[in-house]
Amino acid sequence: MLVARIAVWAVIASFAVEAGEYGTSDLLRVRRRIGDTKSAIDSLKRVVDSLSLQKRDVMTNPAVQERIAREEFGMVKGDRELIYHILRPDSSAVSPDSATRIQFP
Repeated sequence: MLVARIAVWAVIASFAVEAGEYGTSDLLRVRRRIGDTKSAIDSLKRVVDSLSLQKRDVMTNPAVQERIAREEFGMVKGDRELIYHILRPDSSAVSPDSATRIQFP
């Protein structure tokens, strides 16, 4: 009789802990996902802050603007600067015959 009562209470306790759609395992899984999501949000906030600082520099800092113009677009400052493109002899993408030649007066 005692064994039957213990078995009944064990079934009732396990049903109380794991029963239904939102049992203990679901609760633990959701808590783990909440922690993962919070860490992803923190990581993305750092990325956004970094990009905001870079945007501010691009919009307001003339030195950064000049560096981007030179590196990304190949621009030069004034008439006294020239751009030299050094081609590798083994480069199949650009051959010396297909390169644009600039003639100076």
